[in-house]
Amino acid sequence: MLKVMHSAANSPAPSSQWEDLINLPAPNSVQWDNIKTQLDLVLLALETLTGIGSEAMLQAAVNLNLESRVPDRVALWRLRQSNPLRKGQGGRKKLDVEEARALVLITCYLAKQHQELIRRAVGLLEQMAEDNREPHQAALLGDYIDAFCNTYQERMEEDATISTDELTHLALKMLIDLLFYSGPGGHRRLWLALIDRSIKF
Repeated sequence: MLKVMHSAANSPAPSSQWEDLINLPAPNSVQWDNIKTQLDLVLLALETLTGIGSEAMLQAAVNLNLESRVPDRVALWRLRQSNPLRKGQGGRKKLDVEEARALVLITCYLAKQHQELIRRAVGLLEQMAEDNREPHQAALLGDYIDAFCNTYQERMEEDATISTDELTHLALKMLIDLLFYSGPGGHRRLWLALIDRSIKF
């Protein structure tokens, strides 16, 4: 069973978090496409659970002094369009290491802001598992799963091989991951997970 995490009283300042990421291993060129996909999916989970949009992400960039790397809505859209699974070619660009670090810090900052909701959703997921009930029978989880699956299908290229069950599993896995990214050291966890998963993806 997952243990519910509690936030630490003091969080490291954004500059020290940036230094943390600089000191962690950097991905190699072969890993990049998978990292862009994974990062976009984590943001997708956060969006569909909390209802936040690009404005909240841009405000987080300002609060973290990262607006030079994510200056506006168009720049954010282009960074997310770098996910090779996304529909459309117009915004696709190469995501560089600094932009990836910025997105990691923004994601974890927003996850921490919504930690109570994330914790509640994961707690519900545990409860449903204990009761041998399907997650979508809980309103919060059902709404999240629907929103995640619908948004994924709207934004990503058609993939006949991915079933509704697989999308649901992906949504719930991302939800559990968000709990860990919302806690102390979440930015380190997310960065290392991106590199680790890019090898296995």
